[in-house]
Amino acid sequence: MEISGKVKVISAEQQISPTFKKRELVVTTDEQYPQSIMIEFIQDKTDLLNTISVGEDVKVSINLGGREWVNPQGETKYFNSIKGWRVEKMQAAAPQSATPPMPAADAFEPASNFNEEEHDDLPF
Repeated sequence: MEISGKVKVISAEQQISPTFKKRELVVTTDEQYPQSIMIEFIQDKTDLLNTISVGEDVKVSINLGGREWVNPQGETKYFNSIKGWRVEKMQAAAPQSATPPMPAADAFEPASNFNEEEHDDLPF
C-alpha cells in the first residue's frame, strides 16, 4: 500500500532496546478531509528518513500490521501498526499550457498559387 502527502513531523531515532530502534514520520494526506498518518520505520529503514524534510511531498510504501494483547486483568486489546519500508519524494508537475505553442510569425508563407477567379466545388 502507499500513502501520499506532505511531511508534517519527522521524529528523532529512538533506541528502544540494544537491538531495536525506530523512527516515526507523520504525513498529512491531500484530500477533502486531510488525515495525519503516523508511520513507523524500524531497524535499518530508519535511515530512509535522513534525506526527507518537513514540508516535502512524499509517497510512502507501507505494510499494515496488527496484534492482540491480553492485559493483566484478562481483557483482550488489539493494536494496529503502519510500518514504512520506502519513501519517495514527489516531483512537482510542471504546469502545462492548455493550448499548443504557436509557430513563429515568419514560419507562415502566403499561398503563391492562389487565384480567386478559379472555381472550386467546396460548399463554403
